[in-house]
Amino acid sequence: MSGALVNWAVIGAYFALTLWLGERVGRRRGDLDEYFLAGRGMPWWVIALSIVGTETSTLTFVGVPAIAYAGNLTFLQVALGYVVGRFLVAWWLVPAYFTGGVRTAYEILAVRFGLGARKLASGVFLVSRALADGVRLFATALVLQAMLPMSLATAVVGVLVVTFAYTVRGGLRAVIWNDAMQLAVYVGGATLALVVLMGRLPSGLGATLVDLGASDKLQVLSFAWDWTNPYLFWSGLIGGAVLTMATHGTDQMFVQRLLACADAPTARRAVIASGVLVFFQMALFLLIGTYLFAFYSIAPPAQPFTSNDQIFARFIVEELPIGLAGLVIAAVFAAAMSTLSSSMSSIASAVTLDFLGGGQGDATAALRTSRLATAGAAIALAVVAWLAQAWGSVLEAGLTITSVTFGGVLGVFLLAASGLSIPGWAIATAMLTGQAVALFLQQTTALAWTWLTPAGALTTLLIGGAAALLGGRRDG
Repeated sequence: MSGALVNWAVIGAYFALTLWLGERVGRRRGDLDEYFLAGRGMPWWVIALSIVGTETSTLTFVGVPAIAYAGNLTFLQVALGYVVGRFLVAWWLVPAYFTGGVRTAYEILAVRFGLGARKLASGVFLVSRALADGVRLFATALVLQAMLPMSLATAVVGVLVVTFAYTVRGGLRAVIWNDAMQLAVYVGGATLALVVLMGRLPSGLGATLVDLGASDKLQVLSFAWDWTNPYLFWSGLIGGAVLTMATHGTDQMFVQRLLACADAPTARRAVIASGVLVFFQMALFLLIGTYLFAFYSIAPPAQPFTSNDQIFARFIVEELPIGLAGLVIAAVFAAAMSTLSSSMSSIASAVTLDFLGGGQGDATAALRTSRLATAGAAIALAVVAWLAQAWGSVLEAGLTITSVTFGGVLGVFLLAASGLSIPGWAIATAMLTGQAVALFLQQTTALAWTWLTPAGALTTLLIGGAAALLGGRRDG
């Protein structure tokens, strides 16, 4: 059997396992709480694995090694910010989601500021999530094109069809368990690739580490100050923490997982554990990029790289043994599917619960509507992936979309937690202005992307606070 057939057999077996697991765990039938929240009783450790699986896409799989290949390990300062941000989410935002039986992140805004604030924040989520994850789908298709003989359209449709199949059948329960399995697959695949890579270093591991250290490739901390560099201590720590508060504390894709926990203490354990896991995962991918630099410095490729994002994909295809290459390619699929399934489920939940009456009426009709919304989410992701061909760097596009949009949303949630009495029109003005400021800074300055979310959140807080002061009163 040829190497290509072996790799395809491994990938096919992985797809079959994914569909089987989705069908197995998603057999339960019930109401929207079961479909969108997995019955509110998932173990914290599975939720933690699912959170990490969801936030790790193909952009992480190929983009993080590329960062270390071109630079060093200072991206870990951003990852440290991710950990700090999760502690803040656990302490400040998680308790609010376990009062009143809310089913989406944005229901608590309706209680504080009215239905308009809920729909506006949910609408921002829908647009930004479709754009950001459509870009991630396009990035996956590019990587798969480099690894397998397939067109862009085939790669997009292939990933979406398998992901949609288990998402629409099994709901969030199937998504969460598949996320956990997919995390194990792509971390395991990446680890095996790292082991092979270290074994291929001609000078040995010890001598290679000495050489890398002498070249500053092993630098982790940098306390310099430069507003344009995201990979410094304060920009990474502050920017990473605020961005994580925005995503994991206000983005329905992550809050949906926290709501699948039985209570606030369980959700807190899940979100904090996910921070530890993601830190070590980032360290793994950065280490891969560092050793790729050492490997290709000694053995340059026959065909030069045109982009750093190609480096890990090329190593997988050209250097890994038959079969193992198929497993790591399956890991690329896993990284994509864990994000896309979560995106479909969360978009469908926001559409159904925030815009279509919260599933009132006949349960069967509500579930049918939810599955149609899941299908609509899949189509939207495919359309964005196709349009993303003209958007330049996919890594920068994905990071920019999230950094620009979620600062304003985070600011509104912090205003809700403050107890200030603010009219709905002022909340809408504060949120949109915060996003506009972040977009203006991104378009007109060289400010690092890590500062965009803090800028948007701070602007929203200032405008909302001013509106409260003008109102002259505070809720008890």
